[in-house]
Amino acid sequence: MQPTGSSHDLALRPSTFSTLCEALDYAAGGKTGVNFYNARGELYSATSYEGLREQSLELARRLVGLGIEKGGRVALVAETTPDFVRFFWACQYAGLVPVPLPATVHIGGHAAFVTQLRKLIENCKAEAAMAPADWMNFLTEATEGLDLRCVGTPDVFDLLEPAQGELPTISPTDTAYIQYTSGSTRFPRGVVIDHATVLANVHDMAVHGLALNEHDRFGTWLPFYHDMGLVAFIIMPMCTQSSVDYLSTHDFAMRPRKWLEMMSANRATVTSAPPFGYDLAAMRVRPRDAEQWDLTHLRAACVGAEMISPEPLQRFAEALAPAGFNPSTYLACYGMAECSLGITFAPLGKDLAIDYIDAEHLQQEGEARPVNPEEAERDGVRVARYVDCGVRLPTFEISIRDDQGNPLPERQSGAIHVRGPSVMSGYFEDEEATREVLSADGWLNTGDVGYMIGERLFVTGRKKDMIIVHGRNIWPQDLEHLAKTQPGVRYTDVAAFPVTAEDQHETAAVVVQCRERDMTKREQLIKNIKGLVRAELGIECIVELVPPKTLPRTSSGKLSRSRARLEFIARRAQGTAAEASRARTAQPAGEQIRRLA
Repeated sequence: MQPTGSSHDLALRPSTFSTLCEALDYAAGGKTGVNFYNARGELYSATSYEGLREQSLELARRLVGLGIEKGGRVALVAETTPDFVRFFWACQYAGLVPVPLPATVHIGGHAAFVTQLRKLIENCKAEAAMAPADWMNFLTEATEGLDLRCVGTPDVFDLLEPAQGELPTISPTDTAYIQYTSGSTRFPRGVVIDHATVLANVHDMAVHGLALNEHDRFGTWLPFYHDMGLVAFIIMPMCTQSSVDYLSTHDFAMRPRKWLEMMSANRATVTSAPPFGYDLAAMRVRPRDAEQWDLTHLRAACVGAEMISPEPLQRFAEALAPAGFNPSTYLACYGMAECSLGITFAPLGKDLAIDYIDAEHLQQEGEARPVNPEEAERDGVRVARYVDCGVRLPTFEISIRDDQGNPLPERQSGAIHVRGPSVMSGYFEDEEATREVLSADGWLNTGDVGYMIGERLFVTGRKKDMIIVHGRNIWPQDLEHLAKTQPGVRYTDVAAFPVTAEDQHETAAVVVQCRERDMTKREQLIKNIKGLVRAELGIECIVELVPPKTLPRTSSGKLSRSRARLEFIARRAQGTAAEASRARTAQPAGEQIRRLA
């Protein structure tokens, strides 16, 4: 079996289509397509867009045969498989709305995952649901007692009786998909995106963000239920007639080197990952492996999905230098599901730009005042670093606003608002949540905080994550960065958030995943972190050491500070109750598994 080729056999059209169906009809005229690799790095499925179109049309008739009216929802457990891609495009031709569901379950989290699936299926009012065989037990439990027309594996759907006659006519204003956000402070909300909306964003990104050409090839491990995995690596490659290579998210987590091998073998030019993905790959790369790979064809390694920290990117660049990886390949970008995907892009082929600012001044005055980092260090000025996320795509407007909604000047930090044709129409059947973020004149409050320098956007964090101590605004990333400077503390090992102290005032808590078992060294680590926070930020904090894999993450792999906070509070309550029980029984305290200071 050979992967589909990278070169176009037809004229490049960068998403100049009215519907996704029209885009696949055009891509089917070439020889490019989709390719899937297993955990051993072996190609197990290669399908041209021509073949994908034929398969999707056949399945579309079977879906229509279920009697679901146009616009009905079909829930799809979004494991990285050829069947998900086939079902996604079949829904487009059938006039149905695919709803990707997360395919991620944590150890001991069976019941929680089933509950999550059920809530999503009920929320979107799905009329059918599909899961790969490995996930079918979860879906069966989640849909028990629900009135769905069909629940099953792809094989079950392939046995359905196809409808006769013409398939529905698809228009640009028809809903193309519902993308559930991986929000962690409230139940995830369903972002409604129509054909015209996503195609406008794909065109913007393809032409102005990535400058795609007829020789580009995509390679990814990102999950299909995440906006970047769905839009950037399923929809955009097809809409630009480009081949794409997939490694599943689970296989990447177990063997991140396979991602690099795949891109090297196929000469991928475009990929993407959040910072923690690059960091994980760097940790698993051996020098002799990197020497065997060729990443010189890679011209856009997008970075986004979470706050961009330069350190993991530097480690990746150093580890992959023997493979020809160029740091100027990094492409910082900013986006969100509510805008289909992309909003800003840094310039191609240039090193990441970093703005060094007076952190104390930002906290007190809200102004990102620039400093010389060497001089600031000499003068004892605490410095914050923010990566330039680039300029807005041409169809977007960006406005930085204060809490009253007033526009702010350059370098003044505030809420990031955006407007453009790629913004969602709203959250699925949730008018209240939609009104909270989307104004009548189309401005979306992203929930992020940042500032502008000219046309360039710098994102400083999520407004909901802010820690306020004695009237001072402190970003959790600042606390996390200090903890990560300690030996043995990895990039993904720390979470900081606000908690209520014993004196009923808000303070900061720092939870650190720790592999050290020596109690003396653990106590020294706690002391070091507390001392750094006191010296750098002038506040006291609580430091808790927990075992590896304790910190929760969202379905897209991002740190969930809100869940980490709730779990911290629960542990503290359990500890207080246990301590009271020991006091009552006058028994000596046992050795603590987790140390709370």
